[in-house]
Amino acid sequence: MMHRTVVTGKEKLRNALNHREGLIPLDLGATSVSGIHASTLAALRRHYGLSDGPIKIHEPYQMLGLPEEDLLQRIGADIGGVSPPLTMFGFENKDWKEWKTPWGQVVLVATDFQVDEKQDGVYIYPGGDRDAPPSGKMPLTGYFFDSIIRQGQIDRDNLNVEDNLEEFGPISDDVLESMKRQIEAIRPTGRGVIAAIGGTAFGDIAVVPAPFLKHPKGIRDIAEWYMVTAAKPEFVHKIFSRQLEIALKNLAKVHETFGDEIDVLYICGTDFGTQNSTFCSSKTYRNLWHPYYKEVNDWVHRHTAWKTFKHSCTTVNKMMLIIVIFVSYANTRRPSRSDVIANNG
Repeated sequence: MMHRTVVTGKEKLRNALNHREGLIPLDLGATSVSGIHASTLAALRRHYGLSDGPIKIHEPYQMLGLPEEDLLQRIGADIGGVSPPLTMFGFENKDWKEWKTPWGQVVLVATDFQVDEKQDGVYIYPGGDRDAPPSGKMPLTGYFFDSIIRQGQIDRDNLNVEDNLEEFGPISDDVLESMKRQIEAIRPTGRGVIAAIGGTAFGDIAVVPAPFLKHPKGIRDIAEWYMVTAAKPEFVHKIFSRQLEIALKNLAKVHETFGDEIDVLYICGTDFGTQNSTFCSSKTYRNLWHPYYKEVNDWVHRHTAWKTFKHSCTTVNKMMLIIVIFVSYANTRRPSRSDVIANNG
């Protein structure tokens, strides 16, 4: 009688990342860039005949739903995610309450998910603080939030590096404790672990406006940020250098605490592609961003057994060779029409 060998999700993930033969690992919702919208998640649960209660919104910026354990078991998910305790809007997911979305779906959101519903859209407050200016807006015909630009007056001739570093700092004991609880919850499932610790995304345009801060300082306007990368690259280098210094110390502390219980480090979701091109040339990427991403990945590969994961939206074909030289694996979204034609023509 033949006995079938049971392969855990962690084993599948490690086999795939080490280019060994085997089953392909499946991820649903382990990171903010491999998640599923609340409306789609509800439809998926109905497809599998699972309970039809309100979906929990665990990532409110994109309105991503939390895949519950019954669905993860049904589809055979192989990866569990570990993330910082605060959402993109700066509050913890706890003390759930019901909220009806603009598209009519009743979902569960955290108590500090504080919004005003107006004629032109839904406005959300950072940290749930209604005394602060709202930091995000969802159009009434929309399905996710956009950041509200709240940049104050800046002196372009006397920019302060520290102003764009206020969201970066030493990883706290509270964050490490939160990571510990998440890892302990994943362990008995046999799934692989992908962890995001924050602070390793250089110039992520979703993070630049700082929707999680109540009164952000520095350059927070998206257009202004891209102009500065071209007009004052030396200033951006100073930001990235300090951010890198902080990130490497945090990585060392995370590795000291959890060792190789983590399989993959989620580096970032910094987008370098538009629908039809890239945000910058390959030369600019290589000169401005690449050195810092390489430092992070080199540290990981020198000191740990972790693999690294980077996301970028859309058309980054010209940069992929540069990126994959140092990152363990990458995912891209929404290929342009020209990419589809090129790959299928």
